[in-house]
Amino acid sequence: MTRKHYPSDISREQFELIRPLLAGSRKKTAPSKWDLYDIFCAILYLLKNAATWRALPGDFPSPSTVRYHFDHWTKVQEDGTESLLEQALKKSGGARTREQRTAALDELLHRGRTKRQEQRYGAM
Repeated sequence: MTRKHYPSDISREQFELIRPLLAGSRKKTAPSKWDLYDIFCAILYLLKNAATWRALPGDFPSPSTVRYHFDHWTKVQEDGTESLLEQALKKSGGARTREQRTAALDELLHRGRTKRQEQRYGAM
């Protein structure tokens, strides 16, 4: 399936610089259905458009797939270095400062929490 190009996308050439960083972070047990490029571009779309997980366009991987990779790539490193996603964003040429990237990542990570609390969904 061919995916629409979004303004938040990076080029394939830019992504090839960070692919080893992201691909090497998980164990390969089975071939992936989705290209990591599409997953990374979905995260960029969410970060740049301040969209909710459910507002992810249908031509990206499913929100649950993107969220799985987002959670894995944003885990705090044991040695105190930046998360894999922060490193990838920096290498991909994002013009944001570290504080701006961190704020955008935190907002995306916790975007649904306030709504769940307002609606009293699940135990918090």
